[in-house]
Amino acid sequence: MNKITLFYLALLTNTLCLAQSPRQTFQETINENDLKKHLTYIASDELGGRDTGSEGQKKAAEYIVSHLKSLGIEPIVKEKNGNISFQQKIELYKNGWKESYVVINGKKRVFFNDYFPVGMINIPVEKEIETVFVGYGIQNETLNDYANKTVKGKAVVFIENESKNKAGKYISSNTDNSEWLGSTGLKKKQKIAADLGADYIFVISLADSDQFKTLNAERKAVLSRFNRLAIEKSKPENPSVTSAIPTFIISKNMASEMLGISQKKLESHIANPESKLKAKKSTIKIKSERGEDTIETANIMGYLEGTDKKDEVLIISAHYDHVGTDDKGRIYNGADDDGSGTCALLELAEAYSKAKAAGNGPRRSILFLWVTGEEKGLLGSKYYTDINPIIPLDKTVCDLNIDMIGRIDKKHENNQNYVYLIGSDKLSSELHTISENTNKETINFELDYEFNDPKDPNRFYYRSDHYNFAKNQIPVIFYFTGDHEDYHKPGDDVEKILFTKYSKITQLVFATSWELANRNDRIKVDSNKP
Repeated sequence: MNKITLFYLALLTNTLCLAQSPRQTFQETINENDLKKHLTYIASDELGGRDTGSEGQKKAAEYIVSHLKSLGIEPIVKEKNGNISFQQKIELYKNGWKESYVVINGKKRVFFNDYFPVGMINIPVEKEIETVFVGYGIQNETLNDYANKTVKGKAVVFIENESKNKAGKYISSNTDNSEWLGSTGLKKKQKIAADLGADYIFVISLADSDQFKTLNAERKAVLSRFNRLAIEKSKPENPSVTSAIPTFIISKNMASEMLGISQKKLESHIANPESKLKAKKSTIKIKSERGEDTIETANIMGYLEGTDKKDEVLIISAHYDHVGTDDKGRIYNGADDDGSGTCALLELAEAYSKAKAAGNGPRRSILFLWVTGEEKGLLGSKYYTDINPIIPLDKTVCDLNIDMIGRIDKKHENNQNYVYLIGSDKLSSELHTISENTNKETINFELDYEFNDPKDPNRFYYRSDHYNFAKNQIPVIFYFTGDHEDYHKPGDDVEKILFTKYSKITQLVFATSWELANRNDRIKVDSNKP
């Protein structure tokens, strides 16, 4: 190749570079390798699933802050001591059981394993109490399980429901029907025990060991609804969910130890209730303390100041928490949810920092916002919008929110080149048009609006952090690629991320934000769609 040919090739290359817009240049700095590098750490076992307020989430915060510092992105949160920080610190409050156990013969029985409560029981100080076995705990005109037994100030132990005699009839009525079954029957038994002065009730479950494990898990899940993290301190717990007399459901194994008999003898008596069961009196210790804990966490934010329209601010957000570990110690790494959004935001911050360093900084300011507590009820974004917006909400142009953009769902298993958009037309027709046009000019993916339909039963519009901005009349777009089989499961790992697709969607967010940040007019709020 001669020198003249080389000259013209170089000239052509320079011409093509000049022809490429600044947006294209910096959009292309977002790449698969960088996303994978970030995500490999953010979704690693070292971070333990990034549960809200956990050490793993704090490590993720340190990683994000370190990256922002390396880019020269500015902190913006003013602390009480006057320092400026990247972290908007938040105290969350959680009601729950702090210490709960039953001690039988010096051995501690495990809460939500050997036994579980009926209602929100609070026994803040350890109590020592005598137990009395009262059969099925029934007292009526034909049957009195409390005969010749003193239960005042003691804990009664009885078997759930009611047994049948050899003729197949319920013992208390000699009929096919019983008023002592299920929750209604238990309430009647509770009232009898309370009227006789008992302080506690232990109900022996008829479930086998596997069934009892399931019952424990179900009860724990139901009662955990009252243990959710909250921004505000909780009010006193509703007495309607608190048992009139502290009542616990216990396994047959725990019951046999409490009664001083073998489990085989107990099961034999259950099978043949007309047989005698000589249970021993025992003294146990019990504690079931409920209280409020404070969880410290933080939103992370980096600020890139604009030029001539710097007072108007565009927010790009993602949540960096996940759900931690399960009862078996399995780690939920959350690579897609929302490691994908977390690391996309790292790359977007880097692209903009390079643009500004090259003299192509955005006209409007940009706030890169990693929110906490999304998995606990959108708490970090709610704290930002409702309690302490670092940028006044009336100066906030838009929120582009990224939550799960690294995988595909079943609907699109034959076409990876798609992304769900939610909310783009809800408040601003201009935002929707800009989004559509930018997609055509860049990655040209299928834009799927299925979940934008107000009739969609998933109601995703209300389930990620953009909603706290939308409810304040700030236009939003939620970028999402749908649920998959590993959603909120241990299998949501880096190895399953589709990095080519993931990087392209991140580039789309960059291109859309570039248009919003650099256009002459702020987008108008001209819609109010459900």
